[in-house]
Amino acid sequence: MTGGLLVAGTTSDAGKSVLTAGICRWLHREGVRVAPFKAQNMSNNSVVVLDAANRGGEIGRAQAMQAAACGVEPDLRFNPVLLKPGSDRSSQVVLLGEVVDTVTAGNYRALRPRLAETAHAAFESLRDDYDVVICEGAGSPTEINLRDGDFVNMGLARRFGLPTLVVGDIDRGGVFAAFFGTLALLSPEDQALVSGFVINKFRGDLGLLAPGLDMIHAATGRPVHGVLPFHPDVWLDAEDSLAYGRTLGRPEGPRGTAWLRVAVIRLPRISNATDAEALAAEPGVRVLLTVEPGDVADADLVVIPGSKATVSDLAWLRETGLADAVRAHVAAGKPLVGICGGFQMLAERIHDDVESGDGTVPGLGLLPVEITFAARKTLARAAGSGLGEAVSGYEIHHGYASAGVPEPFLTYADGRPEGAVSGAVYGTHWHGAFESDDFRRRFLTRAAEQAGRPGFTVAPDTRYATIRERALDVLGDLVAEHLDTGALRRLIEKGAPAGLPFVPPGAP
Repeated sequence: MTGGLLVAGTTSDAGKSVLTAGICRWLHREGVRVAPFKAQNMSNNSVVVLDAANRGGEIGRAQAMQAAACGVEPDLRFNPVLLKPGSDRSSQVVLLGEVVDTVTAGNYRALRPRLAETAHAAFESLRDDYDVVICEGAGSPTEINLRDGDFVNMGLARRFGLPTLVVGDIDRGGVFAAFFGTLALLSPEDQALVSGFVINKFRGDLGLLAPGLDMIHAATGRPVHGVLPFHPDVWLDAEDSLAYGRTLGRPEGPRGTAWLRVAVIRLPRISNATDAEALAAEPGVRVLLTVEPGDVADADLVVIPGSKATVSDLAWLRETGLADAVRAHVAAGKPLVGICGGFQMLAERIHDDVESGDGTVPGLGLLPVEITFAARKTLARAAGSGLGEAVSGYEIHHGYASAGVPEPFLTYADGRPEGAVSGAVYGTHWHGAFESDDFRRRFLTRAAEQAGRPGFTVAPDTRYATIRERALDVLGDLVAEHLDTGALRRLIEKGAPAGLPFVPPGAP
C-alpha cells in the first residue's frame, strides 16, 4: 500500500487526532510502514524529540502519540510547524523543533511562506521514507478567512493530491449540517478531494442514524465511511486540555479504603496538561481539572501544571483567589506539586525579561528558590532518580533556578540536583516524571500520608506504558471494526474518486 490521506474535521476537537491515530494503528497492524503528519499544530502540549545530532526539539504531543500508534519513534518531521500560544494575540513559532520567532495575526502572513516551504519539504521527505503518510488537518478546512496561503488543510491536500476525510463529533449535535456546510463552502477544486465523512462519538441505536447517513450521501455525493462509537477509554494524550472535561479519565475504585482526591488547576495558558494523566490512571486517584478555589480546599493533593505564560497565569491565580486557596492548602500541611511553569510560580521571586517582559515579580514564596528566564529554551530528555526510584521525563522551559539552595526533588543521572522540596511542597521542571511507575507509586504514597489519607493504598501493578499501548489498540480496533477499511485502502492507494459532484455555493 502506498499513498496518503488527510483527516480534516468540522471543528477543533472533532476527533481528528484520535482518528488519525486509529488509522495509523490499523495500518501498522496490517504491516504497512506508516507515519503521521500535521503540517502546523497550535498547541501548548508538546514533547521533546531528539534529532539525528541528539539535540532536543519540540513537536505536538498528539503527533508523538500517533507515532507510537505507528510503532515508530517521534520525528521532528511529523509536526514541522508548532505554534505555542502565549496570549490571545501572539504565539511562539517552533520550526522543525526549534523556536524561530514570535508571531501575531499581523505578522504571521509574512512568515507563512517559509513555514509552508518547510512543511512541504517535511511531507515529501516522509513520503520517501514511508509507504503511507496519514495527515491530520487543523481546526476546520472551511475557515474561509484563512484559506489563502493554507498549507495544513486543503492547501496541503491540493498540493499533494490527498484524498480527504471529514470527521464530525455527533456528541455536539448538528453533525449533518456541519458536514454539508464544510463541503459547500469549499471551492470546486477543494471539494474534488473531499471523499467522505466519518462520524465520531456516537451513542445509541445505529438503526436510527442510518437514514441520515443515506441522506447526507444523497445530498453531497459522498458516503459516510463509518460511525465510531463513543468509547470511555479514549482520553489519553488529549490535544487540548479542554477535551478532558472536569474529571480526568475514568477513575477505577481504590485498592484501599479511601480515595486520593487530586485537584489540577486549569491555568489559562496551561501546557502539557497530560502530566496529570498518569496520576488519573491509578486506581483510587480521582483527578479534577478545576478553576474553583473550593475544589482546591477539598483536595488531598494539588497540582499546578505547566504554563506557556508563567507570570500572566500567576497573576490569574491571585486574581481568582486560587493563590490564597493554594496557600491555605499548604498551611494545612497537605501536599502540593508544581510542574515546570507551576514550579516556577512557587518560587520566592521570578525574574522574567523574556517571556512576559515584566522583570522581577514575586512568586508564591512556597519554595526557597528564585527563577530567572533565559532567552534560549531548554529542550532535553531527562533521566535520574527521585524519592529513591528511577525517573525519566523531558524538559521544555525558559526559566531556571538561579538562586537558593533548596532540597532537590529529583536528581539527574550525573548527580545534578533538579527541582525543590520544602515540607509537603514539591517542584520540578521535568514533564512526564509521573509516567515512571515506581516513582509515581512512591510519590502518591507519600502524598497520601501528608494529606492524612491512611486508607489510600497505591496499586502495585499499574503500568502506564501498558495503559497507553492498550488505548492505542482501542483506537485501532475502532477503525477496524467500525470504518469501511476497504474504502480507506482504495482512497490511500488510488486517491479521491473521479467525478465527485460539486455542492454549491462553493467558496465565497
